[in-house]
Formats: sequence, C-alpha cells, structure tokens
Amino acid sequence: MKTRDLPIGIEVTDERRQIVDNVKRICEKFDDEFWLEKENKHEFPHEFHAAMAEAGWLGITMPEEYGGANLGVTDAALLMQTIGNSAGAISACSTIHINLFGPHAMVKHGTKEQKDRMIPPLVEGTHKACFGVTEPDAGLDTTHISTRAVKQGSNYIVHGQKVWTSTAQNADKILLLTRTTPIEDCKKPTDGMTLFYTDVDRDKINITPIDKMGRNAVNSNSIFIDGLVIPEEDRIGEEGKGFKLLLDSLNPERILVAAEAIGVGRRALQKAAEYANERVVFGRPIGKNQSIQHPLAQSWMALEAADLMVWQAAKLYDAGEPCGAEANAAKFLAADAAFDACDRAVRTHGGFGYAKEYHVERYFREVVLPRIAPVTREMIMSFIAERVLELPKSY
Repeated sequence: MKTRDLPIGIEVTDERRQIVDNVKRICEKFDDEFWLEKENKHEFPHEFHAAMAEAGWLGITMPEEYGGANLGVTDAALLMQTIGNSAGAISACSTIHINLFGPHAMVKHGTKEQKDRMIPPLVEGTHKACFGVTEPDAGLDTTHISTRAVKQGSNYIVHGQKVWTSTAQNADKILLLTRTTPIEDCKKPTDGMTLFYTDVDRDKINITPIDKMGRNAVNSNSIFIDGLVIPEEDRIGEEGKGFKLLLDSLNPERILVAAEAIGVGRRALQKAAEYANERVVFGRPIGKNQSIQHPLAQSWMALEAADLMVWQAAKLYDAGEPCGAEANAAKFLAADAAFDACDRAVRTHGGFGYAKEYHVERYFREVVLPRIAPVTREMIMSFIAERVLELPKSY
C-alpha cells in the first residue's frame, strides 16, 4: 500500500520528518508478537515506555526548562499518529498519552515550585501518572462527581471513587478532580471542583482492575479512595476552579485521539491489502475481487478525509484560534473511519481475521475505544448541533 512520509495537511519541515523517522525506529523494535504477549499477559509495556522516555518523546509538548521540546499539538499529534500506526496500536499510544495533555494544568496554572517538582519526572519517565476524573455515577456529566476533598489544616482529606482510571496499577501520581464544595452550594455546576496532582498512596487508594474487551497491555481500573491525605501544595490552581483548569486539555486530547485512530486504521488497512494480494482462493488472489477492493478503497478515502480534519484542528489550536468544533469533528470522523477500516481488515482475512496470530482482531478490539472515549459520538453530535448549527441544547 502506498503511503506518505508526512500527512498532506501539515507543513513539512525537517524537524517533523525527524519526529516520524525517529519514532518509527523505536516502534519497529516492538513488533506485533511483543504486543500480543503483553496483551495476553496483561502486562504494562515498561520497555516501550522506557524507550520513549530515553529518546525524549514524553516531553514533546512540555516547556524546555523542564526538559521538554515545547512543540505544539500538531507535532504531538504527528508523534501519536506514528505510534498508532505501529504494532502497538492503541496500547502503545496509551502508555504515553497522558504525558501529552495531562500536565497542561500544571504547566499553565501551577506555581514555579510545582512545575519544578512535578514536570521533570514525567518528562524523564521516572514518574507515571494516571487521570482520576470519571466516576461510575457521573460518567460524562463531570459536574456531578461526588469524590469529596475536605480541608483540614494544611491538608485535604479525600473520599470517593473513580472509574476507568488507566495505568493506575503502575502509576506513581494521580491528577485527581474532586469536589471541595457540594454542587447544591455552588452558583454554577462547574464551580466548587478542585484539581490535585499527588502521590498514589496505595494504603488509602484501593485499585481494582476492570476486565475489558481490549487494550489489556494498559490496565483500566476502578479506584476507591478512603481518607487520602493530600497536602495543600499538591493543589493545582485555586480551590473550586478545577473544572476550568481541565478545559485547557480537552481539545488537545480529542486531536491526539483522532490522530492515534487514523494511525491504527491505516495499519489495519495495510495488513488487509497485503493479505488480499497474497491470499489465493479459486485460483486467484482475493484482492482481484471488487467485493474486497471496494470496501478497502472506501476506507482509504475515509481515513484520508478524517486526517485532514485532524490537522485543521491542530493548526487552529496551535494558532490560538477556537477549535472546539474541529477537534470534536476530527475525533468523531477519525474514530469511525478507523473502526470501519479495522472491521474490514478482519473480514478481508476471513476466518483468519478471528485468529490472534494475524493481529487484526487485536487492532479491531482496541479501535472500539476511540469511538467511546474521551467523549461519545452522541455527545459530539449534540455539541456540533448546539455550538455550530445553533440548535437548542438537548440535554
């Protein structure tokens, strides 16, 4: 399958060529068999994380004074699309994903002492962080989280529960959103939430893995917090302003997820095309049949179209322009295009598509995730209807 070194939707520079070339070289050391073994054993890919840290990629968006490269979302998306296009697919992306958007709250709103203390270990890879926002009874309605932080002297005492907390079993730190003021006592639902970046104290945090469909090399968890003590110096920004702090990372995350999905979809499509050329049935390669050709050709077009929206959203973000509609649309279109490409790759392989040794079934299971998280397709459509088409709010 013909591929380009760099997407047509971005400005081509030597630096961006180096990003793709260097990241590809690292990813090629971790082949499909490596990732299948990690998947089967439910083992975190520490080796891959360490290799990315050693090469300096964990700090691509972080300020240079903290060991980062201070590059934009476009470059971060290029990095993640390259990783998504590797054998690791979504699992590989998820090992470093939080490094690229999670620390933005600390970078933009943290004190100098906090930045000096919190950012370098993430860039160096000596700390792994998890993200504690989603709750089982709140879901995407973040304003109704119930995890409570109560001020006692110079500390906060936290009780509550989070769900779908990725990498919590391996994490040293947690970026934790809490309620410091009950919602009924707030003028606006978004008030009264406070953000912390603190230690994962396993004496106070019980971490329970979720047995799930895919991406089993990267754990997802329910966490139960019972009396976690957080020092005031681990609070990010003002008390009660935590929700606003998180908004800085929402659009970048959607752009990164979209780029990752495109990478996975292209890998699955390439696997399907290769198999269609090699597999001979009734005396002819199955790729000669239009019933095989047309769905794969359609997926190529859909992936290319979605990819253009990814780079348009990234360009707007890096220019400081509003990009909410474009970032959400990129995530929606990329997730759908990648899902269809992986589905067609499985069906192109026929019965062997169901076998783990061909790996497309792993890509298919993993690519379900970008359709669901970090925001559902339905929420995106409601957002576009309200914010772009100016239709009345539906929820």
